[in-house]
Amino acid sequence: MKMKNPPVNRLSLDFLTEFSIGLEKLEIDRVCRGIILTSASPGIFSAGLDITEMVGKSAEHYTAFWRAVQEMWLKLYGSNMVTIAAINGSSPAGGCLLALCSDYRIMADNPAYAIGLNETQLGIVAPFWFKDTMINTVGNRVTEQSLQLGQMYPSPDALKIGLVDQLVPEDKIQSTAAAIMTKWLTVPDHARQLTKSVMRKTTIDKLVKQREADINNFVSFITRDSIQKSLQVYMERLKQKK
Repeated sequence: MKMKNPPVNRLSLDFLTEFSIGLEKLEIDRVCRGIILTSASPGIFSAGLDITEMVGKSAEHYTAFWRAVQEMWLKLYGSNMVTIAAINGSSPAGGCLLALCSDYRIMADNPAYAIGLNETQLGIVAPFWFKDTMINTVGNRVTEQSLQLGQMYPSPDALKIGLVDQLVPEDKIQSTAAAIMTKWLTVPDHARQLTKSVMRKTTIDKLVKQREADINNFVSFITRDSIQKSLQVYMERLKQKK
């Protein structure tokens, strides 16, 4: 799956919906046993959640948007397929979450590319299931520090803390991902799938049970005047950089 929402693969409501539908189709296609997730945009894997979806909209829109974010995570993190992230660029916030959902993460060996859950830098807070996904990958202490600081890790540092599994030259990402996929597919599907389910079930069930409360918390938070102003300031900074 090659993400193509130029220029930076922002996770908009439409993109998230299309992404989840695409995953669901592949999931029910028994011929497809695994996916390599990458980007069609050079230098950027995904810039994360589309800020414009969270500013100046109605409560109904925020509800629909957050439900789509949840759905993407539930489908990708809970997928029976082998999922490999071929991270060919920077991957902040929601882009990092996409990578964390995968079974294996390969990143371009380029210190200019960084990855992390940097929500606090935008004045917002990563929800508990973002946090749990990162804890399951790098442990509690690294996650706590990373989330509080909104830390972005250049690729060598991301490898050191286990946020990614392997660094390779950018032109070798796809071939490496294909080789890793071949290795993973030698394991009998039923055994691997059950093992993955056992490892991730508690984390997934936690959101499923609290899904509506999580949506309500997001809408309540994002509609605060202070949060709206903070996001508007961030958007203005992005415009100035352009």
